[in-house]
Amino acid sequence: MEELRKTLRVPARYRAFLQEADPLDVETVTPVERVRLIPSEKLAAEQQANGGDSSLPGWRKSWILIARSALLGDPYFLDISKLDAEGDCPVFTCMTGTESLKPELCASSFQQFLRILATSMEVASGFGESGLDDDDEAIFREALAPKIKTIDSAALRAGHWT
Repeated sequence: MEELRKTLRVPARYRAFLQEADPLDVETVTPVERVRLIPSEKLAAEQQANGGDSSLPGWRKSWILIARSALLGDPYFLDISKLDAEGDCPVFTCMTGTESLKPELCASSFQQFLRILATSMEVASGFGESGLDDDDEAIFREALAPKIKTIDSAALRAGHWT
């Protein structure tokens, strides 16, 4: 953990999460997204694969990859340039395969990101495992929106989840 702090400047809140609940094989599944969290042992290698070798033009040194979309491969990352007094920072995502990276807010902090993921899975439990059509996805997003509003109104306004 100390090595991650030194080499990647991993913030305190995220380090505490890794120490308590290192996501060895964790993927959140909802009707609209699958988020695969990256375990601590693969964190440094993932950073190199993402921005270290310029595979994603525009990737910033202040972004720490913490998860990927299992559907599209898009990154979820902390922006440590916006660190708060509690050692937490916002979580963003962006579409890969485009000319430039356009970060989109997912949560105002890592703590809120985890709450949004947990809430999304709770809402998803009311949906079947079989294929969903566009109406089902819209219903899921409508059910999720008011819950996200209570967790993180800025994330709701950003629109990533809804």
